[in-house]
Amino acid sequence: MDVIEFFELSAGKWFSQRTVHNLNSGELQAGKSELKIEILTASDAAVVKLCQQHSINPAATGLKGVRISWDGIPDRDKAKQIGSTILAIVPNPDNPSEGKVLQDKGNSRYVMGDDVLTLITESDTLHAEERLWYLIPNLRLRTSVVKQANGTEQASFCSEIRMGGSPKT
Repeated sequence: MDVIEFFELSAGKWFSQRTVHNLNSGELQAGKSELKIEILTASDAAVVKLCQQHSINPAATGLKGVRISWDGIPDRDKAKQIGSTILAIVPNPDNPSEGKVLQDKGNSRYVMGDDVLTLITESDTLHAEERLWYLIPNLRLRTSVVKQANGTEQASFCSEIRMGGSPKT
């Protein structure tokens, strides 16, 4: 599976359960949310704008856009969060199993293994690695480790179950 097929398989509505463990304090948080993942073409206005912001040609070979919307409670003691973001997936033409993930605020890079997608985000203030994979097409798992410059480290685990919509819609 390549990175574009991976994201196309993600299209639809998902129920996500997440557990976050603060590795410094031992504090645990559990949250849940609904996710909606839509595949966008390279010519979608939001994808074109994002590409222009990062000086990337939206007509680049293999480029796809993804809109992720969420509605959930990150922890039982916190307020509901609703939002969305646009991603542009830009495969490396010389090695499509690696590439960039453009975002409004910053970029990530990806490495696509046999069936596991690894997203790596690095900045002056954090280093994050997230792994995503499917047990079956309607059950996706995610793990992440986030290390912040202030020394805070968190690990998380998510299970996501497709509630509606079908892949490649």
